[in-house]
Amino acid sequence: MGEVAPGGGCLPPMDLFRSEPMQLIQLIIPIESAHRTVSYLGDLGLLQFKDLNSEKSPFQRTYAAQIKRCGEMARKLRFFKEQMIKAGVSPKGSTTEFDANIDNIEIKLAEIESELSEMNANGEKLQRTYNELVEYKLVLQKAGDFFHSAQSRAVEQQREYESRHLSGESMETPLLQDQELPGDSSKPVKLGFLAGLVPREKSVAFERILFRATRGNVFLRQTAVENPVTDPVSGEKTEKNVFVVFYAGEKVKGKILKICDAFGANRYPFAEELGKQAQMISEVSGKLAELKTTIDAGLLHRVNLLQNIGTQYEQWNLLVRKEKSIHHTLNMLSLDVTKKCLVAEGWSPVFATKQVQDALKRAAKDSNSQVSAILQVLHTRESPPTYFRTNKFTSPYQGIIDSYGVAKYQEANPTVFTVVTFPFLFAVMFGDWGHGICLLLAALYFIVREKKLSSQKLDDITEMTFGGRYIIFMMALFSIYTGFIYNEFFSVPFPLFAPSAYECRDLSCRDSTTIGLIKTGPTYPFGLDPVWHGTRSELPFLNSLKMKMSILLGVAQMNLGIIMSYCNARFFKNSVNVWFQFIPQMIFLNSLFGYLSLLIIVKWCTGSQADLYHVMIYMFLSPTDDLGENQLFAGQKNLQLVLLLLAGVAVPWMLLPKPFILKKQHEARHGDESYAPLPNTEESLQVESNHDSHGHEEFEFSEIFVHQLIHTIEFVLGAVSNTASYLRLWALRYNNVIILIVGLIVFIFATVGVLLVMETLSAFLHALRLHWVEYQNKFYEGDGYLFHPFSFSLLDEEDDVL
Repeated sequence: MGEVAPGGGCLPPMDLFRSEPMQLIQLIIPIESAHRTVSYLGDLGLLQFKDLNSEKSPFQRTYAAQIKRCGEMARKLRFFKEQMIKAGVSPKGSTTEFDANIDNIEIKLAEIESELSEMNANGEKLQRTYNELVEYKLVLQKAGDFFHSAQSRAVEQQREYESRHLSGESMETPLLQDQELPGDSSKPVKLGFLAGLVPREKSVAFERILFRATRGNVFLRQTAVENPVTDPVSGEKTEKNVFVVFYAGEKVKGKILKICDAFGANRYPFAEELGKQAQMISEVSGKLAELKTTIDAGLLHRVNLLQNIGTQYEQWNLLVRKEKSIHHTLNMLSLDVTKKCLVAEGWSPVFATKQVQDALKRAAKDSNSQVSAILQVLHTRESPPTYFRTNKFTSPYQGIIDSYGVAKYQEANPTVFTVVTFPFLFAVMFGDWGHGICLLLAALYFIVREKKLSSQKLDDITEMTFGGRYIIFMMALFSIYTGFIYNEFFSVPFPLFAPSAYECRDLSCRDSTTIGLIKTGPTYPFGLDPVWHGTRSELPFLNSLKMKMSILLGVAQMNLGIIMSYCNARFFKNSVNVWFQFIPQMIFLNSLFGYLSLLIIVKWCTGSQADLYHVMIYMFLSPTDDLGENQLFAGQKNLQLVLLLLAGVAVPWMLLPKPFILKKQHEARHGDESYAPLPNTEESLQVESNHDSHGHEEFEFSEIFVHQLIHTIEFVLGAVSNTASYLRLWALRYNNVIILIVGLIVFIFATVGVLLVMETLSAFLHALRLHWVEYQNKFYEGDGYLFHPFSFSLLDEEDDVL
């Protein structure tokens, strides 16, 4: 399990090579000390409880009521957190003494929820009333302007009429007098009116519908409100218009009211007399001032309450989650026949036995229990969980391996080697010491601020990057190293360690060729000579170097994978796999690709011009022909014949003996029985590591033979395809010459966006594939399951156990 070890200190590599020895223990716990016992074991975090009540539903278990009670308290705490977020209040730690009694906390939370809910309801009611009064005041002001201007025009018209009447002038007859009015024409027509606010975006449609519904028998006036107002119903800021609609008759009024409701137009009472309007504006203004004072006082009181909640929120939340997890764990325990004790079973590392015993004694003492809990080790054939003690440096590497598959119990762990091989293979593809420095700075930023960042809530991408900060740090260091070897600084060669050993003899040295170059100085001391960095025509030295180095790295890592498979076979005492799997695989791989690696090294050391492609091809096609100018050392042809013979023998060696030996072992164990339990066709002697639930399997020789045939074909073909995959270490390297031409801003964006992000991701994913597919498939089964101890430090705030 990729869990940080207590203390977080550095651990010896062998702590990672094999998982911790585990044991299945049984605890018999008196009921009076059960709660405290489980609590102390949660603090310890080294015991994985087994569910002994798996046949029961969550609601049928003993402590279901307690879990429901904790769930209700958790709901109240979530409500408090939502209210604090809305009010901008952050939870803060408190140094005051904390009441850890869960009963008192439950009462306290209920009281606070009731008080806060009442404050919210009163505040919403007051705020709605305040918003209504604000709109009412706007209606009084804007609609009052309508009536004031109308009255002014009426007075002017009256004066004009009187003046004309006295002078004997006639006035135009109004159009209404030409119409025959129903009823008594001597009675004046009384017009009614409604005033209110309508959302501005609906005002045009509002006016159109009013006109159509009343057949034009209304008069509508609208004016825009300068600033958005808070709608009393929705509570949102909205741009509105104040309207006054005049009508005649109750039937028309009913239609207008329905249209107002449909368009969300808020209506308010309005007096026609100017004196009453002024009086109403004064009264509304006074009420607004009083409400504002009351709302501010309520908000202040609410903020103070939320701040008091914030000082203890984290403690309450942690205690409730602990209490809930304790009762959830207690539900996994079974009652003994006397119903005075609880029986627990679980996995624990062997090294933690004394710590578990100390926790049991302390729980019995603190609970005033007369009987201490009893611990006994159970013997089982069930496969234990896998637990690796890691620290903050090795934990992300272990996470990479666990993502592929969790190691079986005490299976050889690839993490030990991945700590070095993963960043190095990444650097082979990414190698550029300029880009490497950028990665190093990013990693150092997260490492320096790790204490602060670890206590913060980060987004998904930042959290993933922060978790892999030490992987990025190692990848950066290796990239700087390989960048010096490649002599690449942002894809440009630099004579960093010394001047180039070559000079141009004539103008033919242009265009990245080697024609005309002569050696005039000592060999470049470290890495690639700058002059050979981009050569293509005569000697593509950089590409040749990377390609051949990729083959060497691939063959070396594939050999390491086969050796790791031997470590597993040796641990499980399976000599069949050693003699008929490990040895022929090593012979086959090194007879071909190991020999190719030897030729590469010899060619580098001797400076020979031999064509290695020609040597390897004709090693198969014409093994007896003379090598001629492709001979690198004496006796090479005879050595090739021997290696070719060994490679041919290794294939039937892997295929044939193992099925017959397994059949013989089976017959020796079971005699003439036709049916008997067979642990596993691949690992015939791994009885200790398999689960009890495998059942009885019939030994089928044909199935085992076919399985071995498939395994042999996969290895032979995989050796070729895996080597080709490692050649991508060479193929994924590329140079971005355009960066030298474009301006500084484009250069920065291209470097960060393309090279540091895309190329980093590409190299990371391919390094991941090389480890998962080409390396680990040689030895790593990864069909185990993680050790998940009951630990308060692993509690997730969003966990919901019922």
